[in-house]
Formats: sequence, C-alpha cells, structure tokens
Amino acid sequence: MAEIIQRDGTWAFDGTTVRITPGLHRSVALLRQTYGEIDVPLTAVTGVAYEPERRRGRLRLTLREAADPLLQATGGRLPEAADPYRLAVDTDRSGVAEYLAEEIRQALLLEQLPDGPAQSYLVPGPAVPVSVRSSDGMVSFDGSRVRIDWSDTSDRVKRATGPRIIALGDLDGVDWLPNSGYEDGFLRFVTKSATDSAPHVKLPPEKDPYALDLWGNARKDLLTALVAAAVTARLPHPSTPREALPGVAGGPVRADHDVLLRRLRELGDLYRQGVLTDDEFALTKQVVLRDFR
Repeated sequence: MAEIIQRDGTWAFDGTTVRITPGLHRSVALLRQTYGEIDVPLTAVTGVAYEPERRRGRLRLTLREAADPLLQATGGRLPEAADPYRLAVDTDRSGVAEYLAEEIRQALLLEQLPDGPAQSYLVPGPAVPVSVRSSDGMVSFDGSRVRIDWSDTSDRVKRATGPRIIALGDLDGVDWLPNSGYEDGFLRFVTKSATDSAPHVKLPPEKDPYALDLWGNARKDLLTALVAAAVTARLPHPSTPREALPGVAGGPVRADHDVLLRRLRELGDLYRQGVLTDDEFALTKQVVLRDFR
C-alpha cells in the first residue's frame, strides 16, 4: 500500500482504490471535513499529478467525466481549498507524494482502463439524509424529496410561497454556483415542468422559490454542494438517453385550501406594492398553484 499523511488529509492507494480522508486541522475546508472519507475506485481515475512548489506542493487526482456526482453537480466551480481531489503536501514529503502518484499511474497503465466519460456514477456521493442551513434557509434531502424552509431574512416572495417540498421524481437537475464572498451564489432545483416550458423566464435566485440565494458565510454556504451532489447521484446519469428517462413520479406535497388562499393574497399584495414585476408575479403564482394541483 502507498500512503501519504499530511495536515490536509491522508491519501492511501491499495492497487484498486484511492482512499481520501480529510484532515482535522482547522485549515481544512469545512466542506471536505463534512463530506468525510471518499473511496475512489481506480476505474473512476484518469490521471494523477504531483505539482511541486517552493513552500508546499500538491497532489491532484483527475477523475473521468460524469464519474463523480459532486464534480458533476458543481461543474468544476468548487474553490481549490474545498476540492477533495487535491492534497497540499509539505516539501519534505514530496518524495512520498511522487511515489504515490507513480503507483497510481502504473496501476492505470497495467489495467488499461477507459478514460472516456463514465456510463454511471463510480463514486457514490454524499450519504443521505443530508441537511444544510444556508444564509437563505434550511435545505434537506432524504433520498426521495427535497425540502426548503426559508429563514426570516429570505425574500418576502419566498416566505409568501411557503416551504418548498419537491419529490425527486419531479426534478430534472440542479444548478449550483458557490458564494465566493465577493459574489452571491445559488442552489437552484430545476423541475421537469420548468424545463418543459418554453420560453422559461428564470426568477433571480433571491426571489425564486426553487432556489437558495447564497449570500452569507461562504464557508458554510459551500455545504449546499453536498445537497446538490446527493440529489445528482440519485437522478438519471447524464449518459442515460432522454427517451429512456422515466416520467414524473410523484410531485410536490399538497397543502390545504386556506394556505393556498393566504399565499395568493400575499403575492397579490407584493405585486400591488411593486415588489414583483409582471413576469415574477405570474411565475411565482404558477409555483404556488402547481403545489395545490
């Protein structure tokens, strides 16, 4: 077995699997510590490199396209410090890092594994249930449905439409952009009804009742990537032909008639006050009505 232990974490390779364990030091990204240990099968790997630098080098593991739901959901937009597939290496351990990288390369060469896009997720992704409290509210996923409970600081439009409860079968995908600290991010749940409607006018994340607007603590808001990855892992793989995709299974949980009337009145008040534009009012009203069908 080849292994390197650093403050940033530990990588161990047994010939078939790269086991990545995050370090416990406070400098290690919260996302990596929360995600925990990841077992990456050699079949998911396309390459590895050690990049030496004057003070600290880094190991980088490259995965096949569509092999990992976390990378699929985040689209390469994870900050480097939060990327579980890189490891900061002290210069006095550079020899160990180079040895580990060479062991993985030799195994890839011997096995003659494919390096094209994967036909299924080879890394399982985050375990469920998973819940994250973000700047815009609490988002939870239990493996079958997503629930969003808005915070007191959420936009009035969102609070007026009430909690979001979305069945997995009603989802077409997720869009995720990190909160950089300089620019807001978002986690948007894309429903099949939204992708089937054309043209579809997207509400801005701060008003979209199917999106979390990420504007607060960037370190904690990054944890929403785990929810995005957990949902992505349970949706049809990108290689699945469109015609083979199952139809909508289930739908949002319905609420009662009195709640519907109250939410519609609140939306009407927001529209009359000029908080909502014509398009925003029409789309948000559709969201509320869809939950009661």
